[in-house]
Amino acid sequence: MKLLFVGPTLPDAPRLGLKLDLRAPVLQGDVYRAVEEGASVIGLIDGGFEYTAPVWHKEILYALSKGVRVLGAASMGALRAAECHGFGMIGIGEIFRSYRDGLLIDDADVGQSHAPAALGWTGITEPLVNVRATLANPALAALLPAQTLKALEASGAALHFKDRTWRRLVMNAALPHETDRTRLLDLLLAHRIDQKRRDALDLVSLAEALPDARTAPPSDWQFQPTSLWREMIERTTPV
Repeated sequence: MKLLFVGPTLPDAPRLGLKLDLRAPVLQGDVYRAVEEGASVIGLIDGGFEYTAPVWHKEILYALSKGVRVLGAASMGALRAAECHGFGMIGIGEIFRSYRDGLLIDDADVGQSHAPAALGWTGITEPLVNVRATLANPALAALLPAQTLKALEASGAALHFKDRTWRRLVMNAALPHETDRTRLLDLLLAHRIDQKRRDALDLVSLAEALPDARTAPPSDWQFQPTSLWREMIERTTPV
């Protein structure tokens, strides 16, 4: 069984015909339960983090200790992959590499407000990683002065992830008074790069290509079932 925890990064995932068992954004306990259900490949893209307990590193280590391939990219998956790649978690994409290499530090850079599952996980705000990818688009750089791009990036970085829309970013940017902000907004939207989606699709491609079978457990470390681990199992296991 191959699972994919996904939501606003790929809101159209149910319509893509993926050869993966789709699950809602991952929460604490979900990876543990997936392992117990028999998963051989687990892809982590989106995950809850603000009003719910996020996926725990310990359960990722548990999955890896059982020979489950755990992949991460784009959002929560990229964060956990950057933290757990030394134990065998597979990180994918530009966002993962940026966190792994210390180019990105703040978890909020991948944060995004979005609609609930009933409304298709539609994104409401723009993650900072997408803003930076868009501003680095060579096609856009050929149309806008470097000072304008710098001002736009500063404006985006200053906004909380719940408030960051392209319109607000443009309107808040420290630009000359004569700037045609409507035209600027149109240019940004026309050259927008959704880096989170790109990375997520790369993860999907790898997850679909991997065999539906567990690998040999790691030989260079052992999973330690601590008291906190046992408490989590008790909390997340239905009575």
